[in-house]
Amino acid sequence: MTRVLVTGVRGKTGVPLAELLVARGVEVLGGTSDPSTVVLDGVRPTDFSWDRPSGWPEATAGVDAVYVVRPDRADAPELVRSLLDATPPRAHVVLLSEQDAESVGPDGWAVRVERAVHAGGRSWTVLRPSWFMQVFTDPRFYLDQIAGAGELPFADGGGRLAWIDARDIAAVADRALLGGEHAGRVYEITGPEALSLPRTADLLSRAVGRPVTYRETSIDDAVAGTEGFERDIFALTFERVRAGSFAVVTDAVGAVTGRPARSFEEFLADSAPLLTRGLSGERA
Repeated sequence: MTRVLVTGVRGKTGVPLAELLVARGVEVLGGTSDPSTVVLDGVRPTDFSWDRPSGWPEATAGVDAVYVVRPDRADAPELVRSLLDATPPRAHVVLLSEQDAESVGPDGWAVRVERAVHAGGRSWTVLRPSWFMQVFTDPRFYLDQIAGAGELPFADGGGRLAWIDARDIAAVADRALLGGEHAGRVYEITGPEALSLPRTADLLSRAVGRPVTYRETSIDDAVAGTEGFERDIFALTFERVRAGSFAVVTDAVGAVTGRPARSFEEFLADSAPLLTRGLSGERA
């Protein structure tokens, strides 16, 4: 039986990916810093933390593939390199990176993480998704603003985003982990169209049944409350939105999975229970 370690198994891509792999009959090791929280059917809870490298050899023992959710921290290139050193040489590595990673230059942080995978001595595939649609159903991002003030504040500067459903990222990762033809490939993964933020707010309004007003903010406002590396990366991300880095549309989902990427309207229709639960003050 094929054995796959999914890091970040409780995350936005980790959950749907684990479900897809289990349905294929794969032995899935659900990597998380707190294994007691893993409740996915067919997934073996596995202790995995970026802060505990000593546990990596046990977590990766006997695996045929590893799904690496990049840690958003300054030492990510070194951490990913060390993880690969602890991974069996035959294991295929699928890295979750970000769209248009080179836009910040050849020595940018995201590119250095990818470079660590390229040089890790294992076969690899790199996934570069646009912004997740799931930011709108997560109270840590935009759900509270939508449910509370009925606003969508965004430091976009008129930019567009080709929002991608995390389930589609998982579908591409599922194929990349198990199919040798994806080795050495870099997939820029987007939804089927790039939407302006006013259009995004309009579609959200229809989905929740009440007005959601787009409000442009400054980058300083958008990163308020953050500091250090987190603030720098957050600010750079909004600068890239303004520069159009996340506006390019690709057909990677269709090319890899054989079906088109979900539209934002499809995502909102599927997410109606989460959105309305947010409006009622409940949390997912």
